[in-house]
Amino acid sequence: MANVFVEPEPKGRPEGTPITHYVLEHAHGVRVTFDDYQTQAEAVSAAKSLGHQPLIARVRHTDKGNRDHWRSA
Repeated sequence: MANVFVEPEPKGRPEGTPITHYVLEHAHGVRVTFDDYQTQAEAVSAAKSLGHQPLIARVRHTDKGNRDHWRSA
């Protein structure tokens, strides 16, 4: 199972700005699907159904290279 990242969008949003949707990305930033998921749970479910191991953020500003920023869903 490959790891995929459940990323909130829009990226780089100012503090306090709401998350509009979530996307699934590989470690190098390429999207797994072109779908936008309304909730994090929908994105996690989609990743699992595609055979991936979804990782969700532990912190607001993430770095895919830092394992401490992510946890398994």
